[in-house]
Amino acid sequence: MSRQTTSLNKPQTLVQVQPKLARYVGFFAIGYTLASTIFMMIQTKLALNPQLVMVVSIIVGAYIAVSKFIKHQKRALARDEINKLMFGGIVIVWMLTVIYFSAIWFWLFDTISREVLFEMAMQRPLPLLSSLMLMLVLTLVSARISLWSINRLLDPIRKST
Repeated sequence: MSRQTTSLNKPQTLVQVQPKLARYVGFFAIGYTLASTIFMMIQTKLALNPQLVMVVSIIVGAYIAVSKFIKHQKRALARDEINKLMFGGIVIVWMLTVIYFSAIWFWLFDTISREVLFEMAMQRPLPLLSSLMLMLVLTLVSARISLWSINRLLDPIRKST
């Protein structure tokens, strides 16, 4: 039985490392927050549709996240990365929305206003639940479409051909 010597000079295979998407979810959240803040300032002077504001804010957040990803990674997002970024971004958007509405609930409303809103929600909960579900679907669809389209638009391989 012969022994084989191990070669220390074997070429090591490069394992493609998946980038950490938490950083880009943060960029998504920053873009969403900046756009929402700007639209809140605009809404003091001009009435805007809240669904339109949410969609445009998500598009701005998606643009910032995808452009930063492409700038750092020198490639476009893969399908699974788009899905992870979408779900992470939507979770952040909804967490920020919960914080925002909680702040309004505790700091802006007095006890009587809270009781009135609570009684209205208890008497007719279906419109509130259906509007929340529609907003959730709207955020998921708009985030998916905007991430996909911006990823295709900014893809460095597509630009060079």
